[in-house]
Amino acid sequence: MIRTALEKDMESVYSLICDMEQKALDKNEFEKIFIEHLKCGNKLVLISEQDNEVLGVLNLRTEYQLHHCAKIAEIMELSVREGYRSKGIGKELFDAACQRAKDSGCIQIEVCCNQLRTGAHRFYEREGMHKFHYKFSKGLAGQAITENRLGL
Repeated sequence: MIRTALEKDMESVYSLICDMEQKALDKNEFEKIFIEHLKCGNKLVLISEQDNEVLGVLNLRTEYQLHHCAKIAEIMELSVREGYRSKGIGKELFDAACQRAKDSGCIQIEVCCNQLRTGAHRFYEREGMHKFHYKFSKGLAGQAITENRLGL
């Protein structure tokens, strides 16, 4: 079952996102951001749940973009619990996000994905997405980013 996330899902979502990032994130800061996302009108956190267990999460942002002159949806995070991958959960979340985006007036859905996540690339390509853009990053917290890697 796919549903909108609730505050009670914070621990499960935290675990899924830390797994995706392969590192422990600041839990207090994560909780503040998660709760803010739940309240924000242009963000939607979707949960895949089975037998009261959270199996996956998709975080979606929608916004009007000048260069599209339209409303666009962007998948910010998509993570499925280890042991439940390749069982259609990611596809269900993706399809639900596409439908919600379309229903809210979006003309396109996008995702940025780390170059090292080749399995995720195959998933998005299977779902009909194309690699049309590059994403560039620059650290602003005093740390030079010199290599692309997951976790720390």
